Amino acid sequence: MTLTVVNEPDASRYALRQNGDLIGVAEYELRDDAIVFTHTEVDESLRENGLASQLVTEALDDVRANSARRVVVACPYIRHWLTEHPEYGDLLER
Repeated sequence: MTLTVVNEPDASRYALRQNGDLIGVAEYELRDDAIVFTHTEVDESLRENGLASQLVTEALDDVRANSARRVVVACPYIRHWLTEHPEYGDLLER
């Protein structure tokens, strides 16, 4: 099983793909100096396998590496995820 996370800016989302098939998304909106994560979802049949966490990790790593924008969280999943991963807190304060 090959998993990839890619930023799809034309669709305003990070896409999680398994063998090329879309199985999850982290949707966002760009606003001035911020990237606002609005919704995260993984295919229902694949939940509870850590895929949403992998998606969020790779999305936030990409923001850190390729953007000066701060992260704003409107998505409940990412808000909870950040409480368990405080090492990403600096992205909220850029």
